[in-house]
Amino acid sequence: MNMHNIGILALPGFVPFDCSIPFQLFSLACGKSGEHAYDLNFIGDTGRVSSGQFSIEGALPLAAMQEMNTVIVPGVTPSFGVCSQGVLDALRQARDAGIRMASICTGACILAAAGLLDGMQATTHWSVAEELAARYPQIDVEADILFVDNGQVLTSAGLASGIDLCLHMIRQDLGAAAAEELAAFFVVPMERDGGQRQFIRRTGPESGGNLAPLLLWMQENMHKNLTLSSICRQAHMSSRTLNRRFLEQVGAPPMLWLTRARVRRSQALLESSSMSVEEIAASTGFGSAASLRDHFRRTVGTSPTAWRKTFKRYYTGQDMRE
Repeated sequence: MNMHNIGILALPGFVPFDCSIPFQLFSLACGKSGEHAYDLNFIGDTGRVSSGQFSIEGALPLAAMQEMNTVIVPGVTPSFGVCSQGVLDALRQARDAGIRMASICTGACILAAAGLLDGMQATTHWSVAEELAARYPQIDVEADILFVDNGQVLTSAGLASGIDLCLHMIRQDLGAAAAEELAAFFVVPMERDGGQRQFIRRTGPESGGNLAPLLLWMQENMHKNLTLSSICRQAHMSSRTLNRRFLEQVGAPPMLWLTRARVRRSQALLESSSMSVEEIAASTGFGSAASLRDHFRRTVGTSPTAWRKTFKRYYTGQDMRE
């Protein structure tokens, strides 16, 4: 397997958490052979880049951006007006070379300054979304979703949604099994699609606690015959309250979220096991192969068998996408 080269752009005032997300996730991602799939490097204007008490040593020069398969742009403080012309030019050249470009949190402001988001939908941290839209009216800024995948250019919303974006890219590159394994390692729900809402702080009464523990419980018990009533009992909420919390925090009602999670698990099992469709249907809670095929096609747009064939190259150790 050829390693996929990732460059993380480190600029003065970088947000340490934004830089650590891709470094941690991609450095642990492995292909089917068990070998590390990504080679990561920091790229900067200078070899040593600082942000408060944090510093990055040995950053590669901007010219190295052209050697990458993916360039990730973390947020910086302040969010606007911090990039040199050299950085903006390097980003444009990377885009023109067909390199995949992604931003985390306010890193979208840097992509916007380079013109990489013109005519696209994009997201960023909710606190700067309004200013981003005002500065760059040619960008369709969506303030309340986790991430946007435009193909070559991707953006994520605030802070931890960078985890969702990185898992999404790993799923694209290596398949759902690799992404799900990492999600389990980091104890985060795998089923958080880009269209789900980022958590936005609002004034007024609290809207309720984080659903993450409940989502993890649903994933761990998806093989069972979960009903709305059983989920409500686990959450100690009424069905009305539970539906409202799900719509607020994940953008879908509980049973729809559960169906999507079951499809994701099915994808992972199709890629990483020799289980039959019937066995996968039983282990993911669909109950029958017919039910699995129906929900799989509705969600993914293809059949379980076709999905397994698509990812067969990962079973045989062939190269990941370049």
